[in-house]
Amino acid sequence: MFLEPAFIHKLWGGDKLKNEFGYNIINDDKVGECWGVSAHPHGKSVVKNGILKGMDLGTLWDKHPEIFGYPKEDRFPLLVKLIDAKQDLSIQVHPDDEYAKANEEGSLGKCECWYVLQCDKNATIYLGHNASTKEQMQEMIKNCEWDKFLKEVPIKEGDFIQIEPGTLHSIKKGTVLLEIQQNSDITYRVYDFDRKINGKARKLHIKQCMDVLNVPSKDPEDFIIHAADLPDNQVNCLYSCRYYTIYKIEVRDRMTLATDAPYLIMSVITGFGKINGYDVKQGDHMIIPNGVNELELEGNFDVITTRI
Repeated sequence: MFLEPAFIHKLWGGDKLKNEFGYNIINDDKVGECWGVSAHPHGKSVVKNGILKGMDLGTLWDKHPEIFGYPKEDRFPLLVKLIDAKQDLSIQVHPDDEYAKANEEGSLGKCECWYVLQCDKNATIYLGHNASTKEQMQEMIKNCEWDKFLKEVPIKEGDFIQIEPGTLHSIKKGTVLLEIQQNSDITYRVYDFDRKINGKARKLHIKQCMDVLNVPSKDPEDFIIHAADLPDNQVNCLYSCRYYTIYKIEVRDRMTLATDAPYLIMSVITGFGKINGYDVKQGDHMIIPNGVNELELEGNFDVITTRI
């Protein structure tokens, strides 16, 4: 079941999603995000093929639970997106489920992970901070001591990075990545490089950041897995937590994938080929419905696969 993405304009976005992934984006050179698998009200993806063509994913979840194995969740639980950062994103943090439910009108929290598709030579991200106590963190933020406060970490193409709620982070310019996250659109900004829109500074969320930031911060290396070149034609598990399990599959010629998952989410990140006879290419996002217990993959492509 192929999905048509929703595209999200961002101050920091670029044109790589159009020019390098071939998406049909018209008259917008600052598309920062492609929401490839989304049932969130801020941008819903839509079924592209079959008898349910034209139905958005949220409606599909509500009206056809059989496709997802009759799930217990009250909403589609995840959001899969591509991010093109032409400029640095804000320094930000996301809340957990408990905080979001109490303070964001019942929203889910935001646990997320990244798979780096492209980045500049000697690229870095911000991941974590150097404050030892909450009081020290407050002083550093109050005094704008960003060089002392922020941890800057090198990355390269093929890195997988887990971002727990409460973790300070930012994607830096020149980076394109696939993000898999909870179905949430909550971001708390602690710093935004003093950027303005129409002469007005973007809103910061200092109180919320203070509420949810983890102190002290964990070692960034605990969150990064180098996953550029993994064994071909096998399922390589990158990470598993209560919200998702993430796999990378590098298809070279042909392989068979057996699964007992109620449903799978798949995003093709490079190349092209076929899955059960359907043509697939870089940038395709799809749902493998409940009851499809075996997949035949052939061609030369890499796919990130997610299950609940």
